[in-house]
Amino acid sequence: MKNLTKEKRDRLLITAGATLVAVVALYYVLISRQQSAAVAMSKQINEQRLKVSSAERLVAATTEIKRNLELANQKVSSIEEGMASGDMYAWVIQTVGRFGAERKVEIPQFSREVLTDVGIFPKFPYKAAVFNVRGVAYFHDLGRFLADFENSFPFARVQNVEMEAAGSSAATVTSDTEKLSFRMEIVTLINPNVR
Repeated sequence: MKNLTKEKRDRLLITAGATLVAVVALYYVLISRQQSAAVAMSKQINEQRLKVSSAERLVAATTEIKRNLELANQKVSSIEEGMASGDMYAWVIQTVGRFGAERKVEIPQFSREVLTDVGIFPKFPYKAAVFNVRGVAYFHDLGRFLADFENSFPFARVQNVEMEAAGSSAATVTSDTEKLSFRMEIVTLINPNVR
């Protein structure tokens, strides 16, 4: 560079500077865009691979899902078999009366059913029947009856339980002062598949 004239040296420096600016501009304009496009494409490829693997898992699990659906339908059908249907009054006397007798709970009074809607979910396929029940039992037997009843009948529940000493109630007269007179409501779902 010492042998070059000032004019040639300036031209060479300007050419080198312009070349450097052109290379940097080309890098930012072309290469960095290509790199960001490549990163975006790589991200899309990974997302699509995840979707494909998820879909493959679902396809592989369809037999298990079908089997679980079939088991759930069988369970619902077996539960529906125990639900109230037909003559509701006869059902409550037979079912609840027998269940109470097995647990030493005397239930001599059953009211007729009062049909209601179940307001839990929209388009719920079941209607409900409410029965008022009166009886007499020892406290421990009544507690066991209530616990066993709600565990044995998943489609029914007991509500509004009222208890008092059996001797003080006019509806249930008993000589045993240890017994309780009770009044409660039993709410049960009605099987929609049986008419």
